Amino acid sequence: MKDILHQNKTFEGIDYTNQTISGREFDGCTFKNCDFSNTDLSNNSFLECRFEHCNLSNIKLNGAKLQDVTFTHCKIMGVDFSGCHDFLLSVEFTNCTLDYAFFGRKNFKKTRFTGCSIKEANFTDTDLTEAKFADCDLLRTVFQRTNLEKADFYTAYNYTLDPEVNRIKKAKFSAQGALGLLAKYDISIKQ
Repeated sequence: MKDILHQNKTFEGIDYTNQTISGREFDGCTFKNCDFSNTDLSNNSFLECRFEHCNLSNIKLNGAKLQDVTFTHCKIMGVDFSGCHDFLLSVEFTNCTLDYAFFGRKNFKKTRFTGCSIKEANFTDTDLTEAKFADCDLLRTVFQRTNLEKADFYTAYNYTLDPEVNRIKKAKFSAQGALGLLAKYDISIKQ
């Protein structure tokens, strides 16, 4: 099937629940108040697209290209980003719910997470060099063999990560947040 190109279009209030959408290229498109829950978006290309107030929970992204894609006020629970196409992968999340998402084995260098709930997510074997977690809740999120060099956790909270199995050179932590680096030792620190 020939790819279908959508350029500079706005899709608003559309229910795509449980559908399969493939072979499409979206360039400069905006999606507002759309429901993509449980939708298969594999093998689509999203270039410079915006998702605003959308439900993207449990979507499938195998082979999907996400280049300069922003998500604002979106529910993106349980999404596995590991199947996304690697070439020029670039996303940004603002005020999103990313609980139970899997970001493993991907390059998310310089990715910005702002005001997000990222509870029980997984960043195993992920490159988060210079990523920023501003005002993000990282409760029970897994960081294993993760490159966190120069990552910014100044205003992030509820995170625990093991400095012995993650690269944290020049990463930024608040004094309070740095306690999450000691969690594995099960020690008590008086403040």
